[in-house]
Amino acid sequence: MLEDASALKKKLGTHDRAKLDEYFTGIREVERRINWNEKTNKSGAVGQLPPGVKISAPTDMGEHIRLMGDIMTLAFQADLTRVCTFMLANEGSNRAYRNIGITDGHHEISHHGKDPQKLDKLQKINTFHVEQLAYVLKRMKSIQEPDGTLLDNTMLVYGGGISDPDRHNHDDLPILIAGKGGGTMKTGRHIKYKNGTPMTNLFLSMLDRVGVPAETIGDSTGKLNMLF
Repeated sequence: MLEDASALKKKLGTHDRAKLDEYFTGIREVERRINWNEKTNKSGAVGQLPPGVKISAPTDMGEHIRLMGDIMTLAFQADLTRVCTFMLANEGSNRAYRNIGITDGHHEISHHGKDPQKLDKLQKINTFHVEQLAYVLKRMKSIQEPDGTLLDNTMLVYGGGISDPDRHNHDDLPILIAGKGGGTMKTGRHIKYKNGTPMTNLFLSMLDRVGVPAETIGDSTGKLNMLF
């Protein structure tokens, strides 16, 4: 692959050579971080493992998310895929977030019963997740394309399927959409739709923007107005 890249480089102009270097530098950096994490884990950082079991994923959850985000961004940059689903955490997970000082399980905390201490811990976990999102968005924004940045040409939906985990409410969802959808979406706004609007209405609208028109998807009732 490196031989092919070197041969291609000789045929490219200055700008395209710089883009190729940028891409390969990104790949090498991700490889370096993966290798470092594999060596760290093999040294016993994850504790005693059964014979023959190897864990290559970083023990640092934040680094794991950032690595996956970088791989996703590289795939978009090279147009290897147009769609990606990235799940930061399992909704039913009782993971402890020791990296931010929380030893209680996430699921247990989410059933807060309005307990101020649990709400404070839940806010810290949510903040941690959004910080990882900010890293991915910044990375995508740093990549220049002919008609803007990679982020400008992306629609990225962030959020969850429940608004109040204590009551398992699935209305009034806090959904964030980043990117400009190829210049078709105006950012920096807070839009509130009427109660009962299905989440699938958003997905239906997004399908329309990427040239995949559909009448319905799931329980959708129509496309969203004011968004694009």
